[in-house]
Parts: sequence; C-alpha cells; structure tokens
Amino acid sequence: MTKKTYVIDTSVYLTDANAIYSYSNNNIVVPLKVLEEIDNHKKRQDSVGVNARHIIRIFDGLREKGNLNTGVRLQKGKGIVSVKGCDQSLIPCDLDISQADHIIIATALTRQAVDPTQKVIVVTRDINMRVICDSLGLSCEDYLPKQLVKSGESIYSGFAEILVDEQIIDRFYDGEKIVLDEDLSKSLFANQLIMMISSANEKKTALARFKAVHQPLKTLEHNRNGVWGIKPRNKEQVYALEILMDPSIPVVSLIGKAGSGKTLCAIAAGLEQILNAKMTDLTGDQKKEKRYNRLIVSRPIQPLGKDIGFLPGTMEEKMAPWLMPIQDNLQYLMGDNKATLEMYMEKGCIEIEALTYIRGRSISNAFIIIDEAQNLTAHEIKTILTRVGEGTKIVFTGDIEQIDNVYVDSTTNGLTYAIEMLKEYDLTGHITLKRGERSDVATLAAKIL
Repeated sequence: MTKKTYVIDTSVYLTDANAIYSYSNNNIVVPLKVLEEIDNHKKRQDSVGVNARHIIRIFDGLREKGNLNTGVRLQKGKGIVSVKGCDQSLIPCDLDISQADHIIIATALTRQAVDPTQKVIVVTRDINMRVICDSLGLSCEDYLPKQLVKSGESIYSGFAEILVDEQIIDRFYDGEKIVLDEDLSKSLFANQLIMMISSANEKKTALARFKAVHQPLKTLEHNRNGVWGIKPRNKEQVYALEILMDPSIPVVSLIGKAGSGKTLCAIAAGLEQILNAKMTDLTGDQKKEKRYNRLIVSRPIQPLGKDIGFLPGTMEEKMAPWLMPIQDNLQYLMGDNKATLEMYMEKGCIEIEALTYIRGRSISNAFIIIDEAQNLTAHEIKTILTRVGEGTKIVFTGDIEQIDNVYVDSTTNGLTYAIEMLKEYDLTGHITLKRGERSDVATLAAKIL
C-alpha cells in the first residue's frame, strides 16, 4: 500500500494535540508556519493553550530522537514526522502568500511537486481552507476528533415513542408494574423518557421512564407541580425536572434551543434541593434536609462576536459580564430579591464562578451546573467530570446550534460527545428540549432566523 503524506494544519493540533497519532504508518508533514502559529497560542489559559503546549512538547521529544528535517518516527507502527518549508512560487498569484493558511497550502503543493507519485492530503478544520485546496486540485479533509454522530439531528434525544395495546396504558395508570418486551427494550437506554401511545387511539398516551431490560417502567414521580415556583410547560420539561430531582442520576445533560428552559429548570432544581429540600422520615413526618450543600453554577468564557478585550477590576468584576446570564436566572427565581441572593452567596450556598478555575478541584456534596457546555471540547468535559466527588450531581446545559468556539462544531463539541458516550449508563440522564418557552418573540426568532 502506497503511503500517504498528511500536511496537518494548526487548527487540528489546537483541537486535539494527539491528532498526530491518528494517521497510522504514513508521512506527516509539519509546515514551519504551523510551528509559528502554535507558538502564538501557547500562553493561552484555555484548552487551546493546553493543546498548544502539549504538541510543542511532542515535537521537542521527536527532535531529541532524530532530525525533524529528514523525518522522525513517532513510535512503532506510527508515521514519520518531518518539518518542512515551502516553495512560495507554487501558490497562485491570486492568493496572498503572507497569509498563514496559504503558506501551509504552499507547503502541501511543494510536497506534491517533490514527489508526484505520493498522495498529499491537507488536514484542516478550516472550511474555507478546504475549499481553496479543492479549487487547486489538492486533496483535503476535515479532522473529526471523537465524532460519534454525523449531524446535530442524530444526537440522542433521550425520548422515544412506542406503540402499545390500550390495556397496557390502562394498567400502567392503575399502578400495575409494566415490563416492556425484551426485543423492544434492547433499543432503549437507561433513564430514557418513554411515551406509550395506544395502537387503537393515538390520543391516549402515558409518560414513563425506562430503567433497564426486564425492569418495570417507572412513573414520573416528581415535579408535575413544579419546583421552586417553576412549573413545566411541556413533556420534555416534565422529564427534565424528573431527572434533575432524582439523586440516583448524578450526571444530567439538557440541550435545546434558546428559550427552551434548560438553565432555568436546572437552577430551579438546584435551589429546591439545597434551600428547600424536604425529606420524609420513618414516622411519615416531613423534615427539611439539604440533599446538597451548595449550588455551583459556571460557564466557559466564550464571547459572542468580537472579544471586548481585557476588563478592569478584581476577578469578580472581570467575570461579572460573562456570568450575567446566570445572575439573571437566579434573580428571576429569587423574585428579583437581590439582597436574598447576595445573602445565600455570602453564606456559600450559591457559587457563581468561571469554569477556568475548576481544574485541580475535588467537589463533593454539591449541585453543579455547567451552562453553555456546547462550547467545551471533549477533553474539557472529561476534566470537569473527573472533578466530581462523592454526593455531587452535575448538570450540563447547552444549545448545539449556538457554538462560539471555533475549534468545535455541532458534532464534535464536548457536550455532544458526552451525551453519546454516556447514554448507555444508568448514572446518566438526558433530554432534548424542543420547544421554546421564553416568549413568542424568542420562539419565532429561534425558528425562522
């Protein structure tokens, strides 16, 4: 089999520093311009900076093993890595050779000119760069790290409709334990929302929670009347509150378009279980007991549109603009009582902080909400989950149609990856919220604009 030569763009390394190991026993060319671009990102304090520093260390280790100009083998069974420059005369005059992307393309054209028999492939996450390569007759492909779905529409929804005999629905409402057919159960996942629809009358339905094969369906026990003053407006919100309030499900993910109630439901459930939790003792009397000690709400620092640059003031003052949406939800749930909210924050019952500072922590007995999780990478999701200690519940919310991180998309972001990887486990629950409930204007905008 003829070896291929992969010219890997900077965007790939900044997405996944270990991407260099993904190309089997082929040639891997690192353009000199890529090294320069990586160096410009190494001081960043986010995942991009982490990846930049990691790949630099990989290159330095290879340098110690041999000459990068002639090529150094990564490891047994893996490719040979070399660092190469370009012949600028090979780039069409229409393209500005001072542009980094064009220099990288010129490097690929140079490799092709040196040995016309080899197949040279540019690997980049940059769509426009792939278009330019195609126009020049140069093979080009995207790098798809840990891609588990082909499109946003194919992401696990957490919901399924099944046709059943009308008698089964009647028996379910009468309190009888219903066990689904084994063949049907094998197509379902733990903690999946099930809508049973009568085969004789499609208007006759029942909502239930699937647990496992050979186990009876569970009724939705919680929150039809709402939590913390928030009442569900659709079946997805009913189920969202169900899994949010269930302590046996420590990992929950909620995705949906703007205004679907993801963050509001999550915060309301957290406040209910921290500040207003009611447990029943052996005598049947209810007593107040905290299920969790504190509510921690965080989100990645990812601007919409152009960054406004450095902000003055203390860390809290710098973070205030980024965390304002969370503050808005909290104040709404507190009845716009700012003094009450500040009191709970001073007591440590409610914490609002940047996601940047979660690395190295071990968080126990807390209700954690990670908002705007669609902007996270798979590595960042893993980092967050490994911080979860005993007695902690973590909730990820996000909208995969509103991604501000240029290094991920609807199929490769960390939230999508976590949903698909964790759906088979009974420690997790997920639901996609399909209806916008913020306002008629917000719903209209999300639908048609």
